Amino acid sequence: MKRYERAIVVGASSGLGRAIALHLAQAGSTVVAVARRGDRLRELADSSPGRILPLVHDVTRTEEAARAFADACTMAGGLDLIVYSAGFMPTVGATEFNTEKDLRIFAVNVLGAIAWLNQAAERFQQAGHGAIVGIGSVAGDRGRRGQPAYNASKAALHAYLEALRNRLYARGVSVATFKPGPMRTEMTAHLSLRNAMDPEVAAAKILAKAHVSGEHYLSLSHRFVFAVLRNLPSSVFRRLPV
Repeated sequence: MKRYERAIVVGASSGLGRAIALHLAQAGSTVVAVARRGDRLRELADSSPGRILPLVHDVTRTEEAARAFADACTMAGGLDLIVYSAGFMPTVGATEFNTEKDLRIFAVNVLGAIAWLNQAAERFQQAGHGAIVGIGSVAGDRGRRGQPAYNASKAALHAYLEALRNRLYARGVSVATFKPGPMRTEMTAHLSLRNAMDPEVAAAKILAKAHVSGEHYLSLSHRFVFAVLRNLPSSVFRRLPV
């Protein structure tokens, strides 16, 4: 794992974001942990005194992102790495179409990411170094019937991160997109998942390649399986139980 002196993790109150913040702190990084749940952040900060610094912020309040980003950089004493791990995936019924849920999915998964990562991209572009990590999902590779808006939000995030990667590659800035598969988190607790990965395992895999620009699956088997799924005709894909 590459050493990052100063990092921001957005969406650090639980799950994968929390695990990433802890891994960074254990490796000696100063980490600003960002999330809307202050009680969770204080608990996380207490686990790594002086290493994890809490910053309460709701990513759906995009108008506040620039100020929050500046505050986080000041708290950390600079910035070498930012991880956007905030995500929202509500329960959606098989015949449910709920615009309120769908808009919140996009507010957290896409608009919040853009608001924060635009700030990081501008700072790193001027500095000529830095690493941007976005947590996507294998769900963004195709439009599955179970979660239309969630799938679309991750596909949008993937495209946005690819555009950042193409814009910043000549400036010495890495942009990495990670596509986890099933994971044991609060967000997926209501799902019946097989072979789900622990967040701590996923965090270690992500931080080992956080400086490597490109799209990364956390499982070798997913790389091959989803290469096939991405190229299936829609007439075949829609018949699959996914």
